[in-house]
Amino acid sequence: MVTEQVHGVHRRMAHASITDHDYGSRNMDWGWQDHGRDQLPHILPGLWVIGQAAIISKVRSGTYRLHTDEYPHRRADLLLNCAPCSSESQPIVMSALRGGMALRSISLSPSLASAARRSFASSRTLKAASTDPFFPNEPEGPSMKTAIPGPKTKEHIEELNDVFDTRSMNMLADYTKSVGNYIVDPDDNTLLDVFAQIASIPVGYNNPNLIKAASTSDMVNAIVNRPALGAFPSHDYASILKTGILKVAPRGLNHVFTAMAGSDANETAYKAAFMYRRQLERGSPDVEFTQTELDSAMNNQSPGAPDLSIMSFKTGFHGRLFGSLSTTRSKALHKIDIPAFDWPQATFPQLKYPLEDNVAENAKIEQASIDEVEHLIKTWHLPPAAIVVEPIQSEGGDNHASPDFFRKLRALTRKHNVLLIVDEVQTGVGATGKFWAHDHWNLQDPPDMVTFSKKAQAAGFYYGNTAIRPNKPYRQFNTWMGDPVRALLFRAIIGEIERLDLVNNTAKVGDYLYSEIEGLAKKYPGQFQDLRGKGQGTFLAFDNPRRDEFLAKAKTLGVNMGGSGNSAVRLRPMLIMQQKHADILLETLEKIAKSW
Repeated sequence: MVTEQVHGVHRRMAHASITDHDYGSRNMDWGWQDHGRDQLPHILPGLWVIGQAAIISKVRSGTYRLHTDEYPHRRADLLLNCAPCSSESQPIVMSALRGGMALRSISLSPSLASAARRSFASSRTLKAASTDPFFPNEPEGPSMKTAIPGPKTKEHIEELNDVFDTRSMNMLADYTKSVGNYIVDPDDNTLLDVFAQIASIPVGYNNPNLIKAASTSDMVNAIVNRPALGAFPSHDYASILKTGILKVAPRGLNHVFTAMAGSDANETAYKAAFMYRRQLERGSPDVEFTQTELDSAMNNQSPGAPDLSIMSFKTGFHGRLFGSLSTTRSKALHKIDIPAFDWPQATFPQLKYPLEDNVAENAKIEQASIDEVEHLIKTWHLPPAAIVVEPIQSEGGDNHASPDFFRKLRALTRKHNVLLIVDEVQTGVGATGKFWAHDHWNLQDPPDMVTFSKKAQAAGFYYGNTAIRPNKPYRQFNTWMGDPVRALLFRAIIGEIERLDLVNNTAKVGDYLYSEIEGLAKKYPGQFQDLRGKGQGTFLAFDNPRRDEFLAKAKTLGVNMGGSGNSAVRLRPMLIMQQKHADILLETLEKIAKSW
């Protein structure tokens, strides 16, 4: 018994037998090659495709392979004849299950066959092939058993709320059941997760190779004997760093300071910038502090507490610790009631979309921002020691700027001897189709520091100039200074990314997603506004005037996604998202758009 769907009409067909495409099976392969309609009778006698959109070839007994050069309605609907025929009035086979093994014919009435053919007319060409499943044990798709939260989840929330503030909770999860791209709650609702713990899960829930890494003697030793790294580092910490965190260091930045979280990474980078600036002003890192400096520092006064600043951009987000919060400008709720430093903020370019229709105007917008940055460097009463910038402003609404803007910003910081800190906490580690998002800029002169966290499952900042390391010990110091457990896990994550070529996978899936959402934007005007992220992997976003309702509706349909800014829907899938997951997401987006 299967469900056929033609133009949204569902019908049960007891006389049909078909096996849904098991995404964990390796028997099926999207080949994306055009064999031509005239070859079909020779490939699989008894079945042929209406039009030239898809081809079924027999691989072995009971196993068939689908080849297609077109992809209608993102569903890969197969329109197959149950026998060789010359008349389009004869019954056809239709699978609305994204491929699958046809065990025997599914007969549709001539009227439904005609409707199916009409729906098949609108199609597009795929450019890339999908691969074998990264998680063979994943669910075939979302499965919703209750409302969210369901009764069991509500019980857990009530218990948790007695000891922990749950008001900001997105959903309560059962991580023992979550796998791959799917997150499961205590009521066994299974959702495709394209938010991924606020963009921090890189290679899937319960990744077997990460579990294997977590079971090694090195990991057990790091867990049981957690070192205070600044004072008592383990004998193998250099090896752990060189084979993991530093193996993927941004070009030109071959040193690292490890930290605890993204906010911590930015905070320590700011401290490094201030100390570096003061060393330059003294003329050498070897110059001793004066007694006046030492005494005034204890009173939070200049010169010991220098009159310096960190410049950031409006709508940027760099964390919620005391110093990093002074550079966060995304939402007032993050900052209200907290004393803050009087540090400068420049306007981040607010580009107009579509980009290709606004080239000249966007160039002017970006140049105005660059001019404002230079003006603030020259005139702000607390001179900036550094400028911090996100490659894509994530929490602030997924705001983009061109590579040319960032190249000009780098040149400007070099001109005025201001350090450039690139905050890659959310954009880093593969999501944009590059391991580091700033690789898209093609900088000749690398940033001074790059901060990281989230998908790295570790945190800290990279740097190249050894003078950024403080001139004396204990100036940049805390008890933990990172965690070898996190460093070991990042090393395992890097291994998975390399083994599965996940950065390239993300680039291809992202291109496909962008193209398909672009089509939805044309089909449903006003629902997918200012689509952005072209060429940026799966790091995509669009605006919706009813964003919060949009996100809630998606969850009822089995897809967990997030928002940012005032109206943006941001997509942050894992690096293991494949086309089959993208198709589920796209169908969900279209269902929501249709419902409005």
